[in-house]
Amino acid sequence: MKRVAVAMSGGVDSSTAAWILKEEGYEVIGLTMDLLNSSCRIERPDTCCSLQAFADARDVAERLGIQHRILDCKTEFEQEVVDYFVNEYLKGRTPNPCVVCNSKIKFGLLFNKAKELGADYLATGHYARISRQNNRHVIRKAVDLTKDQSYFLCGLSQYQLSHALMPPGEYTKKEIRKIAESLRLNVHDKPESQEICFIPEGTYREFIRKRLVHSLQPGPIVDKNGRRLGEHPGLALFTVGQRKGLGIAVGKPLYVLALDLSSNTLVVGEEADLYSRELTVSEANWVAIEGLTEQMEVTAKIRYLHKGGEAVITPLSEERLKVRFKEAQRAITPGQAIVFYQDDLVVGGGWIE
Repeated sequence: MKRVAVAMSGGVDSSTAAWILKEEGYEVIGLTMDLLNSSCRIERPDTCCSLQAFADARDVAERLGIQHRILDCKTEFEQEVVDYFVNEYLKGRTPNPCVVCNSKIKFGLLFNKAKELGADYLATGHYARISRQNNRHVIRKAVDLTKDQSYFLCGLSQYQLSHALMPPGEYTKKEIRKIAESLRLNVHDKPESQEICFIPEGTYREFIRKRLVHSLQPGPIVDKNGRRLGEHPGLALFTVGQRKGLGIAVGKPLYVLALDLSSNTLVVGEEADLYSRELTVSEANWVAIEGLTEQMEVTAKIRYLHKGGEAVITPLSEERLKVRFKEAQRAITPGQAIVFYQDDLVVGGGWIE
């Protein structure tokens, strides 16, 4: 019998995933990661990192008759995800902590701990599907496209995918909740977690301000022609496309166009100035193909909620490529993950330069 460790967050998706896998004949154990130190601990019912979440995961495990353990992952999470998050803003980029967490923490650290417990697979509550195609492990969009999370999995390696299971990908969210309710799991109607898990309250800018209190340096705000319009309190507090919080008034809406680290300058302009057709990608990770050797037509998503745009991708080197969209896209943001699709198949992804 194959053993699978389920990353149980205390939510309905991972809880139901554990039951599905048990029904399929796996030996199931539940693992819950303790990720946050006391300064980041959140006590809200909709977060995966609260003491209540730990209790919910334990209760579900007891209900399902499976082993359950809480694993201390705080140090690694702080180093790999929180520090990355803060440092990217310091570099004038906008991070995507969920993509990094999946590759380095869930399917990195946690899977390694699961292997030590004799697990053959790590399962999560992600809404995505993993299958085999052309001798590769591939990611496909979830059956429930309104909940699809394939975007956040673009950094997983072939080895990680070969040991990953994601049962919710074959169901709709409504079906998952219905299964949980039929099992009388107390999490069947638990609200979904929507916020960044390690920001306890307020906005990410307040979090960044506290973490970088000695690193933030004020500088000029200029328009695209270099005309000075005001002063910013620190580039790390801004992101491309941002409108609110600029602290300037010129009689029309202005948006962040770019962050110039070399001169500590914030460049702003009108919404029309946010649109562009080309970008460069670094640290490409290929999922459905071994590598990009020639131009390819894809649908590219430049952020999770982006609907995707038709594009042609062209290799520049093994891990760098150029993307040219058929139509201009709004607020292409350095630091964000970009994911390439063909129909429902994840071709690969990388980071916008």
